[in-house]
Amino acid sequence: MNDKVDQYFSKERIHHLEQLSALLRIASISALSAHKADMGQAAEWIADALTQAGLEHVAIMPTKGNPVVYADYLHSPGKPTVLIYGHYDVQPVDPLDLWDNDPFDPTIRDGKIYARGASDDKGQVFMHIKAIEALLKTTHALAVNVKFCIEGEEEIGSVHLPLFVEEQKALLAADVLVISDTTMLGPNAPAICYGLRGLCGLQIDVQSAKSDLHSGLYGGAVPNALHGLVELLATMHTKEGAVAVQGFYDDVVPLTDDERKELASLPHDDEEYRKGLGLPSLFGEPGYSTVERYMARPTLELNGVYGGFQGEGTKTVIPARAHAKITCRLVNNQDPVHIIELIEEHVKSHTPVGVTAKVTRFDTGRPFVTSFDSAAIRSAAKAYEVGFGVKPYYMRMGGSIPIVEVFDRVLHIPVVLMGFGLPDENFHAPNEHFSLDNFDRGLRTLAYYYEHLDTI
Repeated sequence: MNDKVDQYFSKERIHHLEQLSALLRIASISALSAHKADMGQAAEWIADALTQAGLEHVAIMPTKGNPVVYADYLHSPGKPTVLIYGHYDVQPVDPLDLWDNDPFDPTIRDGKIYARGASDDKGQVFMHIKAIEALLKTTHALAVNVKFCIEGEEEIGSVHLPLFVEEQKALLAADVLVISDTTMLGPNAPAICYGLRGLCGLQIDVQSAKSDLHSGLYGGAVPNALHGLVELLATMHTKEGAVAVQGFYDDVVPLTDDERKELASLPHDDEEYRKGLGLPSLFGEPGYSTVERYMARPTLELNGVYGGFQGEGTKTVIPARAHAKITCRLVNNQDPVHIIELIEEHVKSHTPVGVTAKVTRFDTGRPFVTSFDSAAIRSAAKAYEVGFGVKPYYMRMGGSIPIVEVFDRVLHIPVVLMGFGLPDENFHAPNEHFSLDNFDRGLRTLAYYYEHLDTI
């Protein structure tokens, strides 16, 4: 580690935390239109931070939704160009009553900073900006060229970024893409993510009669929409936990022996995992370990099932309508649109007599997998060793960042997913927080990475 850079981080730590807190105070919730002004304020804050760090050509670039913030520093001819991606939007904060502090009033306690966006993803974006700033302030040069692409719609599916990437392909051209929006395996257990699951979402609406009916006058003589929906949903899985939709697994690329060996080496204990979740037992697709199931196998999950009377007490009705929300996590080479089509066919062929079923399509995102033996990833592994003092693990992540596949497909560059969050930091949930130990070590990890990524 460069001593001047290390000293810079130590000297500026309090100031950096004050700056991060200022960013976290901006309620940049992309899902809620009432926060449109906050989205603009967050973009301006990021642009100003990039300018103050010494970046050039800083621009807030419009899209049909929230703007993208771009900046670059291109003064290392013959050296690689790194594209740094992140997002400044955050999730809604509900339920507010479960927060121990105002989600947009950052609070530091027990070595953690609590606020919405602290871990996902403002804290991690901020670290990249400060790592580049430290290098420019102390060495007045970079060993690589850098470009920033920070968007404001990741939490709503990066709706407008794919078109932006297509249209700005030349501007965003680079040799490697670096993203910090994933997690480590645990404290002092850094991990490089080499695969992300894709996703698709849909809703099933079942209808029987034209309105709810009195269960005494009509019970036993008419179909019940809730009964029909439950019967339909039960056909989507085997009793052992595999997805029973015909063709669902047809395009799945099997895990290689090397991958299974790497995943088996991760520090995971089924019994601790079970107890930590408060479960009586674990469950899942036969033939695969727990780690393989949640990192590298496809799923079909019910996210919500509802219909009929749901208030206090009882109401003797036969529901005429019932609904289910479903998401699938997908692996290579599953096409999310094709998976929805297969589910639609399944619904058609398994809808019970007496009810009708309609499918509404929601968001889709393609899976991403890369080799974990590329030069850019090896450099990231070395940087983690310097910053954390241990070798990182290699893992897939069960979650989805759909835009990663777009960058991969459009720009044709290796992708390095080096995150600094922890799995239990409550991103998307009340009391989101970010470990300040990982903040400190992560800054040094990133600075080392950008200092030594001179050949890839």
